[in-house]
Amino acid sequence: MKIYFAGSIRGGRNDAELYAEIISLLGQYGEVLTEHIGDDSLSSMHGSGADPVHIFEQDSDWVKEADVIVAEVTTPSLGVGYEIGLAESLEKKILCLYREQEDRSLSAMIAGNRHLSIAEYESIEDIENILKDFF
Repeated sequence: MKIYFAGSIRGGRNDAELYAEIISLLGQYGEVLTEHIGDDSLSSMHGSGADPVHIFEQDSDWVKEADVIVAEVTTPSLGVGYEIGLAESLEKKILCLYREQEDRSLSAMIAGNRHLSIAEYESIEDIENILKDFF
């Protein structure tokens, strides 16, 4: 099984360590096409010197290739939102992981979309159980 993991890059890298843990868990279920999202050396300015067309084409190809999409949506990200929309248009199975925070709430475009599986969590152990149920 091929898994596309989506998480914020340019929207903020505060959860990079968490992304790495999620990617490690996802590896139990298949090949994670986007392991680099968990790399803590990847900064929010990642790709500022990279060709945006290349990034768009590569990520779009990975979404198309993937059997399932898992997105961590706590940190708002235009790119993650786009990837979710693309995956939905391709009728992919999509899981959105969200951690409640005082200063922000989940986008209504995600929360209100009945085609998405949305799971709230507080800990990596919660995510582990969510993934078991999802897969």
